[in-house]
Amino acid sequence: MEVDSATCECCGLREECTQEYITQVKANHDGKWLCGLCAEAVRDELKHGNNKGYDGTGDALKAHMSFCRKYKSNPAVQVADGMRQMLRRRSGDHSAASVSPPSKK
Repeated sequence: MEVDSATCECCGLREECTQEYITQVKANHDGKWLCGLCAEAVRDELKHGNNKGYDGTGDALKAHMSFCRKYKSNPAVQVADGMRQMLRRRSGDHSAASVSPPSKK
């Protein structure tokens, strides 16, 4: 089993994966490879996107990629903010819809 490096098209994180896994993930996300966290965020976006008028995975993927572009300069900050947003949504805190970038100290 050969392992390749794959880079998430949302956040830029790199993971070591088998080619079979890479192909499977791309098939599920309109030909884009996503890390596990971004894939989960897209699923969460799709689940909660009914009230946003999403029409399938493509719309949820576009919304998450748009979110990721806001924090492209630092993937670690982006991952942490994405997790925070996802956890707030799951806990019922709907004020998470407008996540502001962290302040620089």
